[in-house]
Amino acid sequence: MSISVKDVEHVANLARLDLKEDEKVMFTEQLNHILQYADALTQLDTKDIEPTSHVMKMINVMREDQVKPSLPIEKVLLNAPDEEEGQFKVPSVLE
Repeated sequence: MSISVKDVEHVANLARLDLKEDEKVMFTEQLNHILQYADALTQLDTKDIEPTSHVMKMINVMREDQVKPSLPIEKVLLNAPDEEEGQFKVPSVLE
């Protein structure tokens, strides 16, 4: 499988990217190198390898929650661009 300049143009259009001609050629070459590498991996003999979701055994490391004092509201609001009644004030996103 290989990527053509038309494929790159199509993806750029979907992503609303305005690529120059030299960028289209560069990305086409880079994507084809990636696909060549992936194709090389298909040559490996994996018939005796058990499927896994991770290469290493994964275990969850849980710790007990620890109650710690919070920052004072005055100090937190120093980072706010605007505040009102002790809360961050942000522009409305809904009409």
